[in-house]
Amino acid sequence: MRNPFLNLDSPTRRAFIERAAKSALGVSMISAFDTPSFGAAAPAPAGKGGKAKSVICLFLTGGMSHIDTFDPKTGATKGFKDPIRTKASGIQLGGYMTGIAEQAEKITIIRSMTSKTGAHVPGRYLMHTGYDQRGTIVHPTLGPWAQHFKGRSHESLPSSVAIGLATTNAGFFPPAYAPLPIPDVSTGLQNSRAAASADVVKKRLEIMDTFDAGFREKFRTTEVQAYTQFYDETMKLLSSKDLEAFDVSKESAATQELYGTGVGRSCLLARRLVQNGVRFVEVNIGGWDQHADVDEGMEGVGKAMDRAVAALLSDLHKTGLLESTMVVITTEFGRTPDINESEGRDHYPKVFSTMLAGGGVKGGYVYGSSDKDGREVAEKAVTPQDFLATIGAGMGLPVHERAFSPSGRPFTVGDKGTVVSDVFV
Repeated sequence: MRNPFLNLDSPTRRAFIERAAKSALGVSMISAFDTPSFGAAAPAPAGKGGKAKSVICLFLTGGMSHIDTFDPKTGATKGFKDPIRTKASGIQLGGYMTGIAEQAEKITIIRSMTSKTGAHVPGRYLMHTGYDQRGTIVHPTLGPWAQHFKGRSHESLPSSVAIGLATTNAGFFPPAYAPLPIPDVSTGLQNSRAAASADVVKKRLEIMDTFDAGFREKFRTTEVQAYTQFYDETMKLLSSKDLEAFDVSKESAATQELYGTGVGRSCLLARRLVQNGVRFVEVNIGGWDQHADVDEGMEGVGKAMDRAVAALLSDLHKTGLLESTMVVITTEFGRTPDINESEGRDHYPKVFSTMLAGGGVKGGYVYGSSDKDGREVAEKAVTPQDFLATIGAGMGLPVHERAFSPSGRPFTVGDKGTVVSDVFV
């Protein structure tokens, strides 16, 4: 019998396995479990960092205005609200960030981010991977990098999850490293329930196993092993209580009220996932491309993000998870200091802000600065590569150790970025 896997690329093999899963079990959630991890656990890099066992990354798609959030000004570029004081001595935030202001003693703000990319798609790609977008290769995002170096974070749950329309991918790593997508948190994990009873599923698997036994014995390739592994891992997950990690209704009414709906519910799901062993969760928040009516936009999406992040930081602290969970707020670039004729702000990569908290990060701390109007980096510039390397170091990844693509090209986390070690305790 000719091995049908030999001429199949990874996406085709993946589709084949998923079709088999659906036929036998009525499920289509095998995407995170179809091949074993090949990355061995690696030691933390020398120096600070390495305390974050998990990461919750909020990616603000469209480009967050630094002046209206984490780097407020008082001059001509001030915007529609005055800066406000926070619980951290000497740190002010934009007037919309009232919730995070109450949690400011837990956060580090980087006010000296800078990039050369001011277009949405390449800017988003750069901030996720540390590499410029190319037609010849796709680069992995941080969740897959962590799985490469550390292996899987949980026996049955995925190592990384993407909530919303996130720009996350496995890149040149195996497709199994791709984050499990949850496009809409209100509907949860799709197709995660078996379409038949446990007895029927067991009989189906036994029949399939009988038919496949000779083939699997003859062709002991990695791909066939992955196909075989699907049986065990799918059944394990379907019969496991780990699926409850995706159900935010299990939380108390008080906790659900704390987070609220929309982005708050996404952050609550992210907390449940890391609490149950998922290593990296990205929450994608759209609505930040505010070319017009920035005040209206900030009153909506800005305040919703503020409430959700404040709830997340408070909840992680209360449950003791903040010490091991790094919370990240990032975006593809900043927005112009000057408000345009449509009362909005346009794309501006020259200087912008990001935020870190928990997982060994300092609290009540500001790294770097922009000038008085928020137009240029004044000191301690941080590139997207530096930022990603810093998050990787916080997770204990060997950020300068090379991984090789299938074509033999070497790559590192954040493309040899410099770790900003000052942000760690």
